[in-house]
Amino acid sequence: MGFKWSTRRVKDKVALARAMYQEFRPYDVGTYAVNHFIAKTGYRMKAHIAYGDSLRQHLDLYLSDQPCQGRPLIVFVHGGAWSHGHKQDYRFVGDAFACEGYDVAIINYHLAPTHIFPTSVDDLALALNYLHAQQHQLEIVTQNIILMGHSAGAFNVMSVLYRAQAYDLSCREQIRAVIGLAGPYHFDYKDDPLCADAFDQQIHYAQVMPYYFVEKNAVRHYLFVAANDKIVHPNNALDFDRALKAIGNHSEIINIARTGHISLMGSVARLFSRYFSTKKQILAALERALG
Repeated sequence: MGFKWSTRRVKDKVALARAMYQEFRPYDVGTYAVNHFIAKTGYRMKAHIAYGDSLRQHLDLYLSDQPCQGRPLIVFVHGGAWSHGHKQDYRFVGDAFACEGYDVAIINYHLAPTHIFPTSVDDLALALNYLHAQQHQLEIVTQNIILMGHSAGAFNVMSVLYRAQAYDLSCREQIRAVIGLAGPYHFDYKDDPLCADAFDQQIHYAQVMPYYFVEKNAVRHYLFVAANDKIVHPNNALDFDRALKAIGNHSEIINIARTGHISLMGSVARLFSRYFSTKKQILAALERALG
């Protein structure tokens, strides 16, 4: 995704688009391999649960086997420039955190270019209200909700909280923390070669970006930045962090060494987490948020 500067030369845009294309395709292959080798122990899975009427409005639930009353619920939203990705590609995320005692919901949402902003965020709001309303039937508890997203998914989890038209979230007061992994929170999508089709080009980005709509709350925000990210500029996190703190909200920036835009996400997998600090830092942040 472009998400870097408001003005760029055409050649820079083309180079960035090529880099993104090259990086996403190996990642798709990598997820197949990672998901093949996940342990699949410590939890049970409920697959393809409908939270809406559309084929894309489905989610997977990973229910931890750890005995704990009122287990926290992580709701994860995948990235992919709002035009790519599927919940089944992120089984390693459910595996990584369900084995640590968290229940995990991984959602699908409508994709661009057929569906543009705010449809993907609308889907997240619908999924959250569904999870809250059906918690007993789903064998989950929504007392402590953590929103987590990567890249475009990080934008979505922030936007469900911070948007010009606020969502009627039945579980808003139960959202304890939001974790954004390499998220684009403040960028100009005008003619962007990778994500322009995900937004109405006639609407200025200042009417869309969550940066402009932060409001006071008790949610704890953890903004993860990949040290070698060539896709999302770190100014997205820095700007958003300043905006949150300016109104007295909690916010922390957490830099992860030796990771890029894609490997930041992949590094949470049980297969790789011992070699990177990503998962350890997420778990530590959640312990602080829920403690």
